[in-house]
Amino acid sequence: MSEREYQVTGMTCGHCELSVREEVEQLAGVTDIRVSASAGRLAISAPSDLDDAGVIAAVEEAGYAAVRV
Repeated sequence: MSEREYQVTGMTCGHCELSVREEVEQLAGVTDIRVSASAGRLAISAPSDLDDAGVIAAVEEAGYAAVRV
């Protein structure tokens, strides 16, 4: 099991969280997503290694910026 955490900037509400979740859940292999606008965090679990570039691109597609922490 692989778990990664990202700092996401620009999220301010539940709608922001939903937008990020909808984009990230489209990534192959993602089994769990936890998003917190108040903490500015995204945590993702997958059975295999995750591609950081793919996660960051998905967050950017939702309209936000992300960096792995």
